[in-house]
Amino acid sequence: MNQQILEAKKNLVLHLTDTIQNSQCMVVVEYRGLSVQELSDLRNKLREVGATLNIYKNTMLRRAVDNLKLNELDEYLVGSNAYVFSNEVTSAPSVLAKFAKKNQKLVIKAGLIEGRILNDEGVKEVAKLPGKEGLLSMFLSCLNAPVSAFARVVNAVMESKN
Repeated sequence: MNQQILEAKKNLVLHLTDTIQNSQCMVVVEYRGLSVQELSDLRNKLREVGATLNIYKNTMLRRAVDNLKLNELDEYLVGSNAYVFSNEVTSAPSVLAKFAKKNQKLVIKAGLIEGRILNDEGVKEVAKLPGKEGLLSMFLSCLNAPVSAFARVVNAVMESKN
């Protein structure tokens, strides 16, 4: 094999290894049967939440996964796969789950989320979790609840004295 080709493949494996390590979430999906337009729509939806969808040869990704000692993912790296990378844990799985409900041609196979390997059901469960903004609003409402209750009590005391 040509030395340049081998070097390019080594660089791709190093790039994939780095991308997997630096992503909070990687989801493996099978895209067989999706039209170019459907795949473009999915890419655009993922891009809106800061995720990327890429198609690589399974052997290249398998080598990157083996470099990271994540061999449990090997069983999912078969067929026409696309790989979704995201730095936010719930956004990409949520977009993928919604898209897969509307279009059964997209099949969620597995995910690597914060270093844990999940099957398709695990990825779908993560998709149901609230996103970063939802968690922040829940946290802020918890912080605000005692102050609101105190204000209501003070207001009720003032009204009862009048």
